[in-house]
Amino acid sequence: MLDRRMLIRAAMAAPLAGALPAWARAATPPADEATMARFIAGLPKAEFHVHLEGTLEAEMKFALAQRNGLKLPYADVEAMKRSYIYHDLPSFLKIYYDGMQVLLTEQDFYDLAFGYLNKAASQNVLYAEMFFDPQEHLKRGVPIGAVIGGITRARGDAAKALGIQSQLILCFMRDLSAESAMEALDAALPFKDKLVGVGLDSDEKGNPPEKFAEHFAKARAAGLHVTMHCDVNQENTLEHIRTALLDLKAERIDHGGNIVQSPELVALAKSLGIPFTVCPTFSGKVMENGQPINALREMLDAGLKVSVNSDDPAYMGSEYITEVLIRAQKDSALTPAELVRIERNAFGTAWIPAQQRDGYLAKLDAYAQTWGAAA
Repeated sequence: MLDRRMLIRAAMAAPLAGALPAWARAATPPADEATMARFIAGLPKAEFHVHLEGTLEAEMKFALAQRNGLKLPYADVEAMKRSYIYHDLPSFLKIYYDGMQVLLTEQDFYDLAFGYLNKAASQNVLYAEMFFDPQEHLKRGVPIGAVIGGITRARGDAAKALGIQSQLILCFMRDLSAESAMEALDAALPFKDKLVGVGLDSDEKGNPPEKFAEHFAKARAAGLHVTMHCDVNQENTLEHIRTALLDLKAERIDHGGNIVQSPELVALAKSLGIPFTVCPTFSGKVMENGQPINALREMLDAGLKVSVNSDDPAYMGSEYITEVLIRAQKDSALTPAELVRIERNAFGTAWIPAQQRDGYLAKLDAYAQTWGAAA
């Protein structure tokens, strides 16, 4: 008898398959896509895997370039968006880092952060933990105080005006030197009260997580939480997940979809209560024997604590959390109860005080009850 996992794998392997066919999700309530979209739009949400620089929309790039007296090599916004062509992580990162060149002043970082928070709040995101990449800015001569100061001011204004709470995670860029990462950490530690944690991102090839063991230890000693990217389908990806969990004591894994290929690591992550921030738009498929596996579906079925996130939406069709969840619901045959479970995972693993968490979970429970969709 075919189970849901087999149906999903078959659908993913089919030519031109962008979402599950109706027969594979016919039993999933609500009964129609429009109702499901309304349910997802109103769902109270949290987001943990979003790179602020990855929310830099083309329109804002042009505005910042004009303000800063920079000339962009594109005739207009549409021409810039047409240039967002990538086929793997390195080709994506080149576009991503090139886009940061317009970020020069504290006001630029304020506008960037407030723009994301405004968009997130409009999609009923109640709380966000946002990544930023200080090394890329420091090497261009932008002071760390301007970066953190602008983002912090935007966080405060968004909380007052929009009701969205947020915190900030400093990421080490793994394809730059360990020395550069330590310089960024040292520069940021005087502002540690403006940070909640440190992370690890950028090109994983040849840059295992242990390269930054000293950095994580120093950050943890300063009272910061620790998360790290384990991108999908990377060289030695399972060993990187193992190192992150056992040796570096990561509290959270960003992406991490390949874990479904190791029952041992799945059991380890579950025993440690490790949450995973999954980004289906960019890293939704794990390859096994040349065939795609739906990472989100498999991770949920394995009982892992997963949340769904937008990653770098400005470079991914401007799909923010609601659009990502709508697409993920179709591709992974998610039920309303599973969508509630995903957000329960998110709020339940946020780096926030218990009282704040309880408030968010109460709002989620009340919303789920109105739809008869308790997880």
